[in-house]
Amino acid sequence: MSQQYKFRNANAIYFSTSTVVGWIDVFTRDIYRNILLDSIRFSQQNKGMQIHGWVLMTNHLHLIFSCTEPHKPAAVLKEIKSYTAMKIIDAIVNHPQESRKHWMLNEFEKYGEQNRSTHRFQFWQHENHPIQLENAAMYVSRLNYVHSNPVKAGFVAEPQEWLYSSAADYCRSRQQGPLSISFLNE
Repeated sequence: MSQQYKFRNANAIYFSTSTVVGWIDVFTRDIYRNILLDSIRFSQQNKGMQIHGWVLMTNHLHLIFSCTEPHKPAAVLKEIKSYTAMKIIDAIVNHPQESRKHWMLNEFEKYGEQNRSTHRFQFWQHENHPIQLENAAMYVSRLNYVHSNPVKAGFVAEPQEWLYSSAADYCRSRQQGPLSISFLNE
């Protein structure tokens, strides 16, 4: 693991990216998105996770988050990824109308075989590339990057139109999105 990308300060705010192996477009279905969002909500309610910004794309998740003591960002994110990997793979196996079932499971198994530390399947890439946001300029830059992802991908014209993001929360109307947001400087 690179020395550059580590959760060094348990009290800091971090930008991180969690990516599905092979950039497989899993989060195109509500059932899989909901597993991930429910796990994040659980971590917000029970593990001291505070979400400051986020976007869920079809194959990756960007988070700007921190944790309250005694919780540690690396441990909370690891728990989310471990739990959701197991639950999403189980949901794929048991989804009777999943047209990509065999292809996805074969891909997850192929990645699992390449990694001795996983079980049969590997769902998430292991690296999160956490970047500590040390000042307001870094925070604003990453927040804009997170919110512009769906626009750059061509899914929406405006960031707040993407349902799986905190962009709408940051609009003047302060619409409530799928996850609770801990705004900074309030």
